[in-house]
Amino acid sequence: MNNKLNMSDKSNFNNSHQDKKGFKGGPQKPDGDFDWSKIIRTVLSWGAIIVAAVIIMQVSRESSSGAVEVTFDIYEELLNADKVEEARIIKSDINDFIFEGKLKQKEFIDNVKTDKFTVVLVESMIQDQVDIWKQKGIKFTFVKESNEWLTVLISIIPWVLIIAVWILFMRRMQAGAGGSRGIFNFGKSKAKLISESAIKVTFKDVAGADEAKQELEEIIEFLKEPSKFQKLGGKIPRGVLLLGPPGTGKTLLARAVAGEAGVPFFSISGADFVEMFVGVGASRVRDLFEQGKKNAPCIVFIDEIDAVGRHRGAGLGGGHDEREQTLNALLVEMDGFEQNSGVIIIAATNRPDVLDPALLRPGRFDRQVVVDRPDVKGREGILKVHTRNIPLDSSVNLKTLAKGTPGLAGAELANMVNEAALLAARKDKKKVDMTDFEEAKDKVMMGMERKSMIISEEEKKITAYHEIGHVLVAKMIPEADPVHKVTIIPRGRALGVTTYLPVDEKHTYSKEYLEATITYAMGGRAAEKIVFNRYTTGAGNDIERSTNLARKMVCEWGMSEKLGPLAYGKNEEEIFLGREITRQTDYSENTAQEIDSEIKLIVSGAMERAVKILKENVEMLHKLSKELLEREILDSEEIEKIMNGEELPPLRRNDSESGDGSDEAELPEHVQKLIAEKEKRKEDKNSENTDKNDR
Repeated sequence: MNNKLNMSDKSNFNNSHQDKKGFKGGPQKPDGDFDWSKIIRTVLSWGAIIVAAVIIMQVSRESSSGAVEVTFDIYEELLNADKVEEARIIKSDINDFIFEGKLKQKEFIDNVKTDKFTVVLVESMIQDQVDIWKQKGIKFTFVKESNEWLTVLISIIPWVLIIAVWILFMRRMQAGAGGSRGIFNFGKSKAKLISESAIKVTFKDVAGADEAKQELEEIIEFLKEPSKFQKLGGKIPRGVLLLGPPGTGKTLLARAVAGEAGVPFFSISGADFVEMFVGVGASRVRDLFEQGKKNAPCIVFIDEIDAVGRHRGAGLGGGHDEREQTLNALLVEMDGFEQNSGVIIIAATNRPDVLDPALLRPGRFDRQVVVDRPDVKGREGILKVHTRNIPLDSSVNLKTLAKGTPGLAGAELANMVNEAALLAARKDKKKVDMTDFEEAKDKVMMGMERKSMIISEEEKKITAYHEIGHVLVAKMIPEADPVHKVTIIPRGRALGVTTYLPVDEKHTYSKEYLEATITYAMGGRAAEKIVFNRYTTGAGNDIERSTNLARKMVCEWGMSEKLGPLAYGKNEEEIFLGREITRQTDYSENTAQEIDSEIKLIVSGAMERAVKILKENVEMLHKLSKELLEREILDSEEIEKIMNGEELPPLRRNDSESGDGSDEAELPEHVQKLIAEKEKRKEDKNSENTDKNDR
């Protein structure tokens, strides 16, 4: 898209908003919200270091003195034997004294030969002991060396640990109740402010949604230059609702708006509003808009808004509904008595049918932008975006890939490109070529190949005829979609798959096209009946799809001549949408029987038509089935060559499949039998010609 915004004044606009309260260019925590767990870890770490250092100092001091700690009895024995020469009495605590004595000569004390020993004395004993020391003529001195601080520290440490563990548990409980910001902040909004330094997605990264881009670019331009619109009386839109199937790029568009906008951009999910506590959702809605007002003009993106925006009054039974209270708060904040000018809401959902009508009215969501599955041009643009950083081979044709992927959304196309790159990397290729993309496309559209699945020859033969039945019937009906590829290699849950490639994008379908679709869907069952004269469960999905399509033709689209252009019955609504609980039938029993007979007539008529086509082309049915059995995959070009009577090039096999035997030994047993039968028919024909010539 050539229409781009002028981003030259983006930096100036950002700078003008930097001084606003609460907007500092990135996500920030509320005031006073500290990381308590980090603080506790730091305190505990330093406390452990200090205690370890004190213990080491104490142990080293005791070991350096070389004194042996003795009991009071040994102390009295040494004292009475006049073996103590001098002593030093250390006042260690409030009431305790340590007696460090030195002997006149070394003695064995507790099997240790030493001349120093220590003993603990209490204060009440000191006066009596001093008299004894004087009688014995022991030289002694008193030393004040108190270790009270160490004792106090050791006594405090358990309490510190208990308090720290308690705080840690409280923080964890608060985190569970109201997020990481504490129990008193669980009513605060969880919206994240997208910073300028975040990885940006711009509108250049979005393809296949040109109308949606144009709408959103206009809103960004309104925020940048409001006077351009206001001078003509225009008002800024209140909200934009992005609608569309999953994977079409709704969230990607919002990320592109965040990358392009020069205003604060808040992002939040609809599920982030409702919590286990009553009233939290409404509180978070109010807090979100309060933050928006402080940073106005700004954009708020609510992803999956259907989580809080469903119909009020839905569900069974009474009681208070927290979700309804949250929705009421959202309705009031978007357009209530107080005007919230400058706050634009962008919301995304893939379930617009469940949203409350009050949420969708003008003044709340003024614009509803449909982000649908891309068309051929859009798919080509999406493929170009996703292959920008992938080395592509010259054989890659993105236009062909876009035509061959009808109905795929942007996320599925991105997955296909990624699968192709992974396949090429597995094969040690320098570039990704067209074969990698084709293989990735088949994997995404038809499922993973299950080559290891063991299938009997009989089942494989039935599957081949079944799939060729689809192919041949589709080829013989002008209104049918062209066949793209057919395979009997099991993919996903199917034993065989036939894919069709529409020539152009269809938005409306004719009765002839729908009848043709049902006819070639029944082609597989018709082939089984003609060739094997029996039915298998392989046609189960074909019958289900045909019946559903025929029912819609009769009941919804008025394509029955007998019943006329009337709609019969109402669509089934889900129970918790505040609508019908059961399906209502607004027609009589006789009409129901007529509906059933009309559906049966359409499907049975398609079956008869398919049988007739295959009987008229039974030789081609056998020929195509034989080739499919041999090659396992046939594309549209190979099918055309076979139907035109041309010979296909010989089947090339990998070395891993070749083995040690001859070429015939490489082929499956059923293929060898078919080849042998063909050679025998040729020999019989040659012998007949020889007999004729002899006559």
